Formats: sequence, C-alpha cells, structure tokens
Amino acid sequence: MPEGQGPEPPGIRLRAGAEARRQARGPLRARDQEEAEAAEIAAPGHRRHTGDREDGQPAAQRRRPAISAAVSIRRPRVVIAGAGFGGLTCARGLKHAPVDVLLVDRNNYHLFTPLLYQVASALLEPSEIARPVRQLIRPLSNADFLQASITGVDFVGRRLLTDQDPIPYDYLVLATGAQSDHFGNVSVAQHGLGLKDLDEGLALRNRILSRFEASRWTRDPDRRRALLSFAVVGGGPTGVEMAGAISELIRLVLRKDYRQLDINEVRVVLIEAAPHVLGAFVPSLREAARRSLERKGIEVMLGAKVEAVTDGSVRLAGGQEIPACTVIWTAGVKGSDVGKATGVQLVRQSRIKVDGTLQVPGHPVVFVIGDLAGASDGAAMLPMLIPVAMQAGRHVADSISDMVANGGARAFRYKDPGIMATIGRNSAVAQLGWVHLSGFLGWLMWLGVHLVNVISFRSRIVVLVNWAWDYIFYDRPVRLIVRARP
Repeated sequence: MPEGQGPEPPGIRLRAGAEARRQARGPLRARDQEEAEAAEIAAPGHRRHTGDREDGQPAAQRRRPAISAAVSIRRPRVVIAGAGFGGLTCARGLKHAPVDVLLVDRNNYHLFTPLLYQVASALLEPSEIARPVRQLIRPLSNADFLQASITGVDFVGRRLLTDQDPIPYDYLVLATGAQSDHFGNVSVAQHGLGLKDLDEGLALRNRILSRFEASRWTRDPDRRRALLSFAVVGGGPTGVEMAGAISELIRLVLRKDYRQLDINEVRVVLIEAAPHVLGAFVPSLREAARRSLERKGIEVMLGAKVEAVTDGSVRLAGGQEIPACTVIWTAGVKGSDVGKATGVQLVRQSRIKVDGTLQVPGHPVVFVIGDLAGASDGAAMLPMLIPVAMQAGRHVADSISDMVANGGARAFRYKDPGIMATIGRNSAVAQLGWVHLSGFLGWLMWLGVHLVNVISFRSRIVVLVNWAWDYIFYDRPVRLIVRARP
C-alpha cells in the first residue's frame, strides 16, 4: 500500500512497526536492486559476458556476489531538515544507529539563539554563539551535511525537495524551526526588526548604533528623540531580555561614548498586548520582572496592541502614537514556511499536525520536531522552547533506531525543566518546578545554565570573558557598525 493511503495504524504504536518498516524498506530494496543491476555492467574497456564464462560457470553465478554485496552495505538514510537544537540533537542520538544521517540547512552554522540578543546589543560576536555544522558533526562517523534551502517534500517519491537537487530519504525528520509572525500586518513586516536569526541580530546591532550616530547630526529635538527611542513589541522572554539589554547598553556604555548625549532624550519602551509580561511565569515572577524593567528606566506599556508601524513611529490601537525610529518585533512566532510547502495539515501558528509519536499522520517515516511540530500535551500545544526541541530530537532518534531494528515509534512525553528570563545585570527570574528565583539569585542561575549550554568549550571561555569584562568595566566590546557588501 503506498504511503499516505489506507487507514492509519491503530493506537500510538504502529503495529509493532510492521507497516512503517515495510514502507521504509520499499524504496531501500528498490535502490539496492538498482545498485545491483549497475554492478552487472562491466567497467569501460571490459567486455560484458551475456552467456557462459570462459571457465564454464554460468554468467548468473558471476553476478550473484555483486547483488549480495550491494544489499549488505546499504543502510537506511535518515535526512534531517534543519540543524537547530532539535535537528542536531537527533543526529547525535543516531550516532550508534545502523543508519546514514544527512543534515540539511540553509545556513552552514548552528546558532545558540538564547544569546542572539547579546549580539544585537553589542556584547558578543556572532562567532561566539555560532559554530559550523560540519565541525559539530565531526564526531559522528555516520553523519554528513549539505547546505540548501528546503522547498517541500515529495512524500510519494520519498524525496526532500531543495533549491539544489532532491534528496532521497528512508526516514525524514523536519526540524526547520520558526520565524517571526506579523499576523498579517504589512507595516510591521516592512518596518519592524525581528530577532530570530544571525542576520537579524547583526542588522539590529547596526540599527541601534547607527541611530546614535545619526542623532549627532540632527538639530531638530523631536527628530533626535525619535532616533533615540527604541520600541520593543512583545513581553515574552525575548522581548524582556532585549529591552533590558538595550537599556544597559545605552545607560552604562553609550552615554560614555556620546559625551553630548542627553539621557533624558533616550527612551526604551516595552509594549505588550496582555495585562502582564512573561505570561508563562507565575504572577510573583511576572511582577518582579516588571519592577526590574522599570528600575532600569524602561517604560512598560501593558494591554497595548500595536496597530501600525512606520519608519519613525508606532501607532497603538486607540490612536496613541509613540515616536520611535527602531521597532523590534518579538510579539509572535510561527512555524517556518517549510510547513506550508509540504502541503500537509497545519494547526495553530502554522505548525505541522503530528500524532503522539511526532509522526505526520499518514506518513509513518516522516517525523516533525521543534517549533515546527504541532505536538500537544493533553489539550494544550507544547511551547516553542529549546528543551522541547531537544527532548523531541532524542525521542525521534530512539524511535528511528527502534524502527530500523524491527520495533515501533513510541509516544513522546515532554518533561518540563523550567523557564528563565534575564532583565540584565543582577536581575533575572527563574521558574524551575516549585523553585522560584528572582533578582540576583535568579541571575546567577541564568548565567550558569546558559554558560554550560553554549555550543563549544572555546565559546564558553570567550563568552565568560566578555560577560566578566562587561560586568567589571561597564563596557560592550563589539560596538561596530558592519555592513556586508552584496
């Protein structure tokens, strides 16, 4: 029965994996046969025998070892689309599995996104939070990498479609992450800056520093205030951390660089449509975060919905207009465009619908993990968080290993390790089960967790040095306006 047709396997376990194994091995056997047939063709300059061999043995007996060799060396191919936290974790989980792993990503690097806002706020260099994928998979003898943009999936032909060539697969893991969601607001998409990838982080750093340079040339006080006003839309962890970082960059560092700067002309505004910031946290930590933001000179506007953005202002529902030449959009995310390109059913936030095993219904050899997966935990969908992606990556690696060894996919259960957000120097909130920390203790916890999880040992050392330098000398080492040439 072709993939995607007929009834879905009952329950969460796919009949002990029988149907999934049969479907996965169909293309595998077909390619093995093609390789075997190709082996029958003699090398150039040699004559192909169609009858008996000179020693009297039939030609069929001569060909049989070639078929056996082709079948014995062919292993299932697992293609992982996306080299983020979920994809890389899945590849590492397949290190000892009898499979060949191929990672595909439009970038040749893996990005430690929790510290991307520190690139945008001139504290860290891009190389300190990013590493080449090929370097990271060196210890994986069964893994390789290709750089390509993913354009879709051919489920019938078992091929991942890219802007290069189609890539055949036996098992496919979609882990292409998320992108900013502007909710159809064209003005936000045109004038707002996101913070989801390295290009956006560098663009934001350039924008912030360029606004300060431009402010030195204008004599119009209203224009200067707009240039020195920064609106962060979205009161989640990314928005809170970005607002705190901009405020500290300005008040602790840039005011020393720009001696004629009137700090009263500088404005950092955090705009949140909900009645509180950090909605995923308990009320006491939300309030602690709000107070900390205000102590750092950040205006917190709650219950405020953005209606439009121009190149010099933000207009709220109700008509209020905030002069600001820099608008940072962190108010919404959705699954990457790969989800729509696959043509399968999507759920809220443009995420691909999956079953309890993280498989796409009707396609038992296709898994979805990370922000692109519309996985649920009871009635609620799992959050778009790194721990979810990493746990899902390990789980899918185990499921594929089991399916290759005549087992079946297992149900995914997420274990929540907790959530954190830092507001800046000496201030953070951490919710780790029943342990709730704020202020300096929360900040120490945040520092430790993020430092341990930075990509490589070298990066940990460099990040720690930069953090210490900033903490002791109130200085940001990367105040460079750098524009790449086209």
